[in-house]
Amino acid sequence: MGRPDPEEGQLPAPVKPPDGGWGWIVLLGCFVITGFSYAFPKAVSVYFKELMKDFHVGYSDTAWISSIMLAMLYGTGPVCSIMVNQFGCRPVMLIGGLLASAGMILASFTTNIIELYLTAGVLTGLGMALNFQPSLIMLGTYFDKRRPLANGLAAAGSPVFLSSLSPLGQVLLEKFGWRGGFLIMGGLLLNCCTCGAVMRPLDMGMKRKMGKAQDKYEAKEMLPIGGKSEEGISTADGTKKGKKAKKKPKKGKKLLDFSIFSNRGFIIYTISKFILVLGLFVPPILLVNYAKDTGVPDTEAAFLLSIIGFIDIFARPACGMVAGLKWVRPHVAYLFSFSMLFNGLTDICSARASNYTGLVIFCVFFGISYGMVGALQFEVLMAIVGSQKFSSAIGLVLLIEAFAVLIGPPSAGRLVDALKNYEVIFYLAGSEVVLSSLFLGIASYCCLNRGKKEPPPENNPSAGGGSDTEEAESDVQEAEEHSSDNHQPAHSTDNAVVAANEEANHVAEEQSGEGGGCPAGDGEVLVRDGCNADQMVERDSF
Repeated sequence: MGRPDPEEGQLPAPVKPPDGGWGWIVLLGCFVITGFSYAFPKAVSVYFKELMKDFHVGYSDTAWISSIMLAMLYGTGPVCSIMVNQFGCRPVMLIGGLLASAGMILASFTTNIIELYLTAGVLTGLGMALNFQPSLIMLGTYFDKRRPLANGLAAAGSPVFLSSLSPLGQVLLEKFGWRGGFLIMGGLLLNCCTCGAVMRPLDMGMKRKMGKAQDKYEAKEMLPIGGKSEEGISTADGTKKGKKAKKKPKKGKKLLDFSIFSNRGFIIYTISKFILVLGLFVPPILLVNYAKDTGVPDTEAAFLLSIIGFIDIFARPACGMVAGLKWVRPHVAYLFSFSMLFNGLTDICSARASNYTGLVIFCVFFGISYGMVGALQFEVLMAIVGSQKFSSAIGLVLLIEAFAVLIGPPSAGRLVDALKNYEVIFYLAGSEVVLSSLFLGIASYCCLNRGKKEPPPENNPSAGGGSDTEEAESDVQEAEEHSSDNHQPAHSTDNAVVAANEEANHVAEEQSGEGGGCPAGDGEVLVRDGCNADQMVERDSF
């Protein structure tokens, strides 16, 4: 059957994630955005030593630059959620790319540490936030079955950029100084605008219009010509209008949905991530300065971050593939808990590393565990709240994590200034990560046990039969509703059945009067051993 317009062949909303196609281009853009968002605050630590000399400040003061970047990345989550729902992902990301670039360019002209906080910290951090969250939302829109793998590949952008930006920053520092390095870094951040331009949305509004036109056309084709067709079309229009009227209030709620706090899994995830962030970013931020203080040359000290990034490149996609397995995906929260435990124990066991070899070994194991955490953190959140509420959930989670980011690295830097000992910092950071792992694993296990114990009382023998009957009755009602579109054949069939019953009863009464041994009740046909089988065949034929 032809259609009056080729676009009417499209499926109505909601649109299923394509799990490929243009989604791979979106994945590439998300890869770049994730790389800048997570690697840039760590790569900036290469310049801290020179900043400390020029501005006469300590470790804690320079650590605030990375902390403010991460705090803006996390703390502006709800604002990003509202902006994305109002304007879409693409415009927000374009503005974010311009802000991130402008912040680093302006930072190259600063004269004190406060100005660095406002430019490189606030402005660049805000720009990266406006890129990071929309890219994750678009990734969840384009992928469903392959979502764990897509998350792992996108998360691999962080180690790839970390392994390249850190040595690049060291080269720029040696040739152009920290001001020239900041200026060139600002130019590199303009690539975020290119990534935002490829974030083509799945047009839900267009799909709804196509679905409405298709419904009208199918109503004309399938219903009888005349008043019934017009009634069918008007009914379809009324149904669509009713659905639109019901959906209008929901649009306002989707700007920021606080109902996700009623989800116990979301509460557990949020608390564990808050504790995790307190210690997760401390080792990589202080690692370069720690190596320099132990006598490691500057170039080799910067190379330590490249080792973490190189190992992380393979750890994230591999972990994403494992998380996508059928027997692993339902238990991905426990895999996430294990990855955090691995990371925390790595920090604790490597606290006494005092030479370059020990630091290299620490970087290898830290890269593996850090990659597992990075690949699973947003996949677990998507699995808990679903794709519909993910935009609100990630904004609220990032806001809560922002407080941990503002507490963790600066506090660690202040302890370094006071104690002049990095060993305590590694012990403290590792303990916080281990605590978050234990909390997530134990709390998730307890909640899962509660969820498994609640359903059985509903399916007990006394209530189980009723539930099965209700399901059967609902199936019958659905079948009757589908068959009610054609009333005349249904009435004629009912009349035929009634007439057949009356005729069969009349024959049975005559035979019972002649002693045929087939008694009949009121409105019933009872077939005994002495009855003629043709009577039952005739009844069943109707």
